[in-house]
Amino acid sequence: MSDSLRTRLIDVGVDLVTSEGVHALSLREIARRAGVSHGAPRRYFPTHLELLSAIARRGFTELAARGSAAVKESGSAAADPREQIATLGRVYLDFALANRGMHELMFRHDLLESDTLGLREASLPVFALLVELVGRARPDADARLLAGSLLANLYGIAQLWTWGSLQLATGADDFTPLLRTALDAHLGPEGR
Repeated sequence: MSDSLRTRLIDVGVDLVTSEGVHALSLREIARRAGVSHGAPRRYFPTHLELLSAIARRGFTELAARGSAAVKESGSAAADPREQIATLGRVYLDFALANRGMHELMFRHDLLESDTLGLREASLPVFALLVELVGRARPDADARLLAGSLLANLYGIAQLWTWGSLQLATGADDFTPLLRTALDAHLGPEGR
């Protein structure tokens, strides 16, 4: 099996999770859509877990690239870290809402325990950027814990927005006020 077939299997998995969600990611279906026998994926991905990890890695890589680019565009290193966190939060929420299946897969630790394909390394850049910005915004706090709490809040906003729950509960038609409220809750009121 060539590297191009390995890449094609991942591409098919990315397309499948994007269009149909995590539940559609069977080895058999990925193989069928890639035009190979149902046993062929096992040559590159001995377990289903390893293929799912390779697919999720693509999501983390894309999210990290988008987040880094947006934060760089938002200003220099001396720029307001709170605004850079807000920018990163918007990128995260936009990504999560536009890529619902991928977003779900990326954070399904119960499915993605394997580090064979460097999934952990792919997942760390966005979190490391958030930790660095939170540390600048709140030097008095444990930046890793605060960033983890903020990430959990953003994940919750994304999931509840996807399901329509937050729109119903808050009457909001845009997640921006929820993002601002989450930032106030975690970083303190603006102008703190």
